[in-house]
Amino acid sequence: MSKIYVDKSYLQWPFFEDHHRTLAANLEVWCQKNLGDHNHSDIDQACRDLLAKLAAGGWLKYVVPKAYGGIFDEFDVRSLCLIRETLARHDGLADFVFAMQGLGSGTITLFASDEIKQAYLPDVATGKKMAAFALTELESGSDVANMTTNAEDKGDHYLVNGAKTLISNGGIADYYVLFVRTGEAPGAKGLSAMILDADVQGLEITERIEVIAPHPLATMTFKDCKIPRAKLLGQAGSGFKASMATLDIFRSTVGAAALGFARRAISDALSRTKQRQLFGAPLHDLQLVQAMLADSAVDIDASALLIYRAAWTRDTTGQRITREAAMAKMHATEMAQKVIDKAIQIFGGMGVVKGVKVEELYREIRALRIYEGATEVQKIIIARQLLNDHNQED
Repeated sequence: MSKIYVDKSYLQWPFFEDHHRTLAANLEVWCQKNLGDHNHSDIDQACRDLLAKLAAGGWLKYVVPKAYGGIFDEFDVRSLCLIRETLARHDGLADFVFAMQGLGSGTITLFASDEIKQAYLPDVATGKKMAAFALTELESGSDVANMTTNAEDKGDHYLVNGAKTLISNGGIADYYVLFVRTGEAPGAKGLSAMILDADVQGLEITERIEVIAPHPLATMTFKDCKIPRAKLLGQAGSGFKASMATLDIFRSTVGAAALGFARRAISDALSRTKQRQLFGAPLHDLQLVQAMLADSAVDIDASALLIYRAAWTRDTTGQRITREAAMAKMHATEMAQKVIDKAIQIFGGMGVVKGVKVEELYREIRALRIYEGATEVQKIIIARQLLNDHNQED
């Protein structure tokens, strides 16, 4: 494998502090030592193994607050983005495992009682509990407010019936942050978030879903699943707010993962242009190839600026970054698809051979343009924010 080239000048941007630069350097060394073997033939076991590795390295401590075994008092989104970018550059599945520990515990961090936090978050940080985030349904998809999975209030507990699909870590997680309709009001105001432990009676994994970049995904059905009221996250009816607040933090990190994929693609493409001879000269002497590399470099820097602008804004203001995160996620994922596609063109026929890294990256990037809000949804979010800001000035 060629050495991975990364332009690290971006770490000198004013978005970062010294501890971010130290984190990036230390994680890079760790990845080189621990993520060299990409034999993920058994995806479930690979995820468990990677969870143990990430826990042993101390990286999972970044997804929970210091009071529960973490590094910072609150989320440091720049650190989360740097970790995802670096992991994705080395191993997409390692990034997936880290991301799910964060996404699957973020709602607990933001909305749970201290008792619930203590029961779950320390085990997330040590890898003892594998987390999951159960939001998506077959019919509602990105239209979260139209979900139909129902939780009936029985006083001291809820009875859940319905189904979720395309749930990451489905079938191997120890618990799920589950979003359901509790019916306090129509639409978004009638949703709630709660914790569903994997061993609850009535939970069934009805399908394991295979996708182009192997990840553990499943369809889950619920038949009178009993969830104690104590495991409600926040107030009943606040589930939509809870899901959006969680995504508001982790959406920027999706862009960071895409950035990591793009950085790996341009690194491999650069190596290929030096190694391959065409018409009696190195491939990088062709002006068309130089143009492809230049376009990719500009797109990568533009995405990095958007991602770390969003993360810096969240870290320094503590305010919602809905517009900034949407821009970062949309641009970075769409950009990475283009950069990876250019890398495959540079590789030629070898670029579509299974086992070649750029072919793997091509499969990895496609889902990022869909999950945690498809590109089209991000455009709606951005446009609505623009219109709202303009109306306030009128």
